Amino acid sequence: MSISTSGASARGSAAPPLRQRLRDALGAAIKERDRVAVGALRSALAAIENAEAVDVATPAESGATRRTSLAIEQIPVGAGAADVARRQLTEDDVERIVRGEVAEREAAVATYERAGKDDRAGRLREEIRVLSGQLTA
Repeated sequence: MSISTSGASARGSAAPPLRQRLRDALGAAIKERDRVAVGALRSALAAIENAEAVDVATPAESGATRRTSLAIEQIPVGAGAADVARRQLTEDDVERIVRGEVAEREAAVATYERAGKDDRAGRLREEIRVLSGQLTA
């Protein structure tokens, strides 16, 4: 269950961004068939993707009148006409998200241990190890 980082072979050069390290580690985990690492890495990457999503304001929030449809001349036309740019996360934002994923797992470990579910707590400890390893890489 050893997950390598892409920056390990290029010592002396700047480390790749955390998101790229997570993607690289995911590829390695898939090849190694490490289910625990694959699950943890996919979960962290999904949390990052979700954080980039733009909130859609409801008409009440945006101050507009409540309308459920647009007139034909107001409908966006063409591929991508209604697309909205995703949020751009900084490296600090990405790190904060991954640290949040680790913290959630740590809280769950304590809950599982109190419930006597040591097997589930052990799996979460492995996930914490995988994600923490990417944070320190």
